[in-house]
Amino acid sequence: MEFLLELLKEHGFKEVMVNVSHLAEEIENYFRDGQRFGVEIAYSFEGRIEEGELIGDALGSAGGLKKIQDFQQFFDDTFVVLCGDALIDLDLSEAVRRHRAKGALASLVTKRVPKDQVSSYGVVVTDENDCVQAFQEKPATDAALSDTINTGIYLFEPEIFEHIPSDQPFDIGSDLFPKLVEMGLPFFALPMDFEWVDIGKVPDYWRAIRSVLQGEVRQVGIPGKEVRPGIYTGLNVAANWDKINVQGPIYVGGMTRIEDGATIIGPSMIGPSCCICEGATVDNSIIFDYSRIGPGVQLVEKLVFGRYCVGKNGDHFDLQEAALDWLITDARRQDLVEPSPQQKAMAELLGTDLTPAPS
Repeated sequence: MEFLLELLKEHGFKEVMVNVSHLAEEIENYFRDGQRFGVEIAYSFEGRIEEGELIGDALGSAGGLKKIQDFQQFFDDTFVVLCGDALIDLDLSEAVRRHRAKGALASLVTKRVPKDQVSSYGVVVTDENDCVQAFQEKPATDAALSDTINTGIYLFEPEIFEHIPSDQPFDIGSDLFPKLVEMGLPFFALPMDFEWVDIGKVPDYWRAIRSVLQGEVRQVGIPGKEVRPGIYTGLNVAANWDKINVQGPIYVGGMTRIEDGATIIGPSMIGPSCCICEGATVDNSIIFDYSRIGPGVQLVEKLVFGRYCVGKNGDHFDLQEAALDWLITDARRQDLVEPSPQQKAMAELLGTDLTPAPS
């Protein structure tokens, strides 16, 4: 979401309404009023409180917009709707210009993908004027009528709310858009060339991080300072790069320690306040905050957060349940002890390679 806020601010969108349900408290506590991101943020919660706990109860993407509008007519001009789980570098100003030039009530930004990938997306069928004629939701490759997909980026005029019912679930893609097509309203596709990475699943998130580190996403730079070619760090990183086997691109968060003899192979991202011990290997991996990667541990194409280790395809296991949490621990722990003979034998058997067994 931070990337999206930066994009919105860059193109002059300073008022942002965030529709929250799942993990609402975490999102609101992190982004707050948006001041530190240079925008103004308010939140619309979909759900209720039961026995002191927030329970999400989503109204659907269009129903959520209608709830906001019914509250106090927030949308009084052309507005943009973005999904929070995508990394994009779209020229929003150009998208708005084209939307208005067509006299559209609604527009969706589209992108072409290789034919063998269409089955993973919603396919958009248009006429020669880019007027939307039909949709196909994740069709088989040989049944797809187009290689143009819906990116989940929408532009609307306030009059759109005349076509969205109040106080009931209503989805943009499955309810609103078919209604617009059926009624023959001015509804257009905006084919645009831009980088778009869906990060709603682990493999997508993985691909997004790699794309940023490899400089493939325009307008999204690697954070931190480049201390050596391909090596970016946050504040106060403790590392003697002459004694570390390193191959960029990598990013290392602030207050992280990398011990002599460790190996870091990019593209890899290591979060803040981590410790990568002597002899450990982090290869094409993502390590979240406060992780301690023990001596000799080999992480290849893994994502580590808390007590979980995840493969790039989403396979995961619980380090604690697998009795491996002495190899990868919380860097804040002070009670580290010498591994037992049984644990040492297990490490030798595993080669400290934390590849999960096939399910």
